Amino acid sequence: MSIILINSFEFPVEKESEAIRYWELAADYMRSQPGFISTRLHKSVTPGARFGLVNIAECESAEHFANAVNSDEFKALTEPEKELSPHYPGLYEVIRT
Repeated sequence: MSIILINSFEFPVEKESEAIRYWELAADYMRSQPGFISTRLHKSVTPGARFGLVNIAECESAEHFANAVNSDEFKALTEPEKELSPHYPGLYEVIRT
């Protein structure tokens, strides 16, 4: 059974394009990793929403995800951008459809 990443991004409105660029860097890397299935970035349409962007991604397993994000390559790629946009990742499994 695959695992779902839900990752909400919090940032000032004027930093939206930078937050999207940060997501694109991470998404491009993840697409090349074993076990990656898909990712989609969602933009809030609710004025003043706490989380302007939400990423929903799917991997074959939590282990695949952990291997990708704990790699030195991923850390080097994303570390400089971390302070731009606090984000709140969590891994989930689908229990109902």
